Amino acid sequence: MENPKLPRIFVIAIFSLVFIVMFGSSMFVTIEPGEKGVIFKRFAGGLDKENVKDQGFHIIAPWNDMHVYNVKIQETFEKMEVLSKNGLSIKIDLSFRYNPVPNEIGYLHDNIGKDYLESIIKPEIRSVTREVIGNYLPEELYSTKREAIEDEIESLTRAKVETKYLTLDAILIRDVTLPQTLRAAIEQKLKQEQEALEYDFRIQKEQKEAERKKIEANGIAEFQKIVNRTITPQLLRWKGVEATQEISKSPNSKVIVIGNGDGDLPIILGSGQ
Repeated sequence: MENPKLPRIFVIAIFSLVFIVMFGSSMFVTIEPGEKGVIFKRFAGGLDKENVKDQGFHIIAPWNDMHVYNVKIQETFEKMEVLSKNGLSIKIDLSFRYNPVPNEIGYLHDNIGKDYLESIIKPEIRSVTREVIGNYLPEELYSTKREAIEDEIESLTRAKVETKYLTLDAILIRDVTLPQTLRAAIEQKLKQEQEALEYDFRIQKEQKEAERKKIEANGIAEFQKIVNRTITPQLLRWKGVEATQEISKSPNSKVIVIGNGDGDLPIILGSGQ
């Protein structure tokens, strides 16, 4: 007897297979390492901003959408032409590192969208860079205050993008291009300043050496004064007596005449065997 349940199971299986083929790509979502996801629920309140999905495999309703964001630190390069404090045109190459705040991508998607690099980060960096460099002279940007300018651009830009669910990791000025005549003049000025510093260093070194020699000479003179005060005729006579006693103990033959040497010291005559 034929089982009436078999056709029904067969129909369900066929229907399920067709359903999976048609909607599987939207139902099964894999979030890779370094990514976060947020679901747009078409019939249940829209974007679920608070429920951020972590990496891994997820199943969602076919009528919902999973919006996946790369939350790793990314790097972008930018070329700009700006004006210095004295109105000269300067070309600079920047690089900057950034990423979305991982747990706030729902708000980022709702308020800004995935094009945040072009709509938020780049415009803010361009605006702040022009504003900051406009306060400095070309030679300061080219040499002496480059790091301080980087820090100022970075801190001002970070304060602006952090209110928009983004993080700025760093901004670097990779290259500065000045007009050739200006660049040559700055390099010549830097060379002269370096030579002046080297000259000052040599002068200071010579002054310190002269001071050292003076101190050394004073020390030697003071030592000689002390020695002259302590070496008296009585001390020399006593040392002579001690030396004579030591010589007299020697096995070599000698003749000792008492009292006719300088300072009444004994005289040693003859030695050897």
